[in-house]
Amino acid sequence: MAENCNHDCSGCSQKCESRDMRASLHEGSKVKKVIGILSGKGGVGKSLVTSLLACKMNKMGKKAAILDADITGPSIPESFGVNSARATGGDNCLYPVVTDSGIQLMSMNFLLENENDPVIWRGPVIAGAVKQFWTDVIWNDVDCMFVDMPPGTGDVPLTVFQSLPIDGIIIVSSPQQLVRVIVEKAVKMANMMNIPILGLIENMSFVECPKCDEKIYVFGQSNIEGIAKSFNLPVLARLPMRPETSAAVDAGDIESLDVPELDVAAEEIKKL
Repeated sequence: MAENCNHDCSGCSQKCESRDMRASLHEGSKVKKVIGILSGKGGVGKSLVTSLLACKMNKMGKKAAILDADITGPSIPESFGVNSARATGGDNCLYPVVTDSGIQLMSMNFLLENENDPVIWRGPVIAGAVKQFWTDVIWNDVDCMFVDMPPGTGDVPLTVFQSLPIDGIIIVSSPQQLVRVIVEKAVKMANMMNIPILGLIENMSFVECPKCDEKIYVFGQSNIEGIAKSFNLPVLARLPMRPETSAAVDAGDIESLDVPELDVAAEEIKKL
């Protein structure tokens, strides 16, 4: 314990032997590995990467699940075409919504009377809801759970890092130069919380010309390799912008996509 400890563990980066803030998984649940998907800013495709990785692992024969920790801006249900579904359960438990291919999902949208209703809550209440998605939901024999976190380094990422047994995180970025600062914030937060970083995934890296297959760098040449080298992290994938990806997500048919660029990331997750 730190010499000047005030016994308030929230926001503290010290590793105390007597401290264990992890929440207990529901007694009816079984989850083997938990992977957090983090970004320092919004709009980089974090939820897309989360969904695609879950689909990839599912196709590799692993039972996948997504805990949608983006309480105020959930987009996972829409991608899987289950936005009108509602979670069921009893007095002390909830059951996740299961997609056509068997991926288990829990999102705030499954608990709202109307999916378009806003969630106007303060940070501690939002963090509490995320924690309940872990403690009150019965997850059925999950090999790999992905936690889709809201952007930034605030209440929800802190709650996830402290309350869930995170085996590693993947940081999602985009090619803009501003992203270096954002990635550095996410990396430093993970290091302060002693959370392993599996690597970086860059989304919207380029567009492939449909006639000549030339790569067009819409946002300029990427510096993801340099960023990764400076933090001693691997680049797990560079995802292009493809019309078929947007069309599948808009149609709620993300499970039909095959994204070979994510094979390396999937293999790193399998190693866990």
